[in-house]
Amino acid sequence: MKVKVSRKAHFNSAHRLYRPDWSFEKNDAVFGLCNNPNFHGHNYELIVSVTGEIDKETGFVMDVKILKDLIKSEIENAFDHKNLNVEVPEFKNLNPTAENIAVVIWDKLRPHIDQDKELEVVLYETPRNFVSYSG
Repeated sequence: MKVKVSRKAHFNSAHRLYRPDWSFEKNDAVFGLCNNPNFHGHNYELIVSVTGEIDKETGFVMDVKILKDLIKSEIENAFDHKNLNVEVPEFKNLNPTAENIAVVIWDKLRPHIDQDKELEVVLYETPRNFVSYSG
């Protein structure tokens, strides 16, 4: 029997969506307000879920305290109150769209989760705009 365990977290980050190989006009047409050269910010909500079999000894799929600490060390410490374009190495050459941020989060967490467990990342950029990634 598989069970999904989830942990919610949040972080605040600034970013700018743009492609340096495009003109300002084309970036503006595609990315709109998110193309602000002075950046803009979001209060991101993050839900990380781990799905797997319940361990017979502990009764856990995964200890939620371990998941909490992992999200804190790998994601919140790296992204919170940062300019993603400027301060986060993963976005040096990657447009920090919600889709790309979710994939980067998954990539950062996956090595720390047992391989027999499924990992899903749900990232809310706004209360109405969110993306999901499960690898």
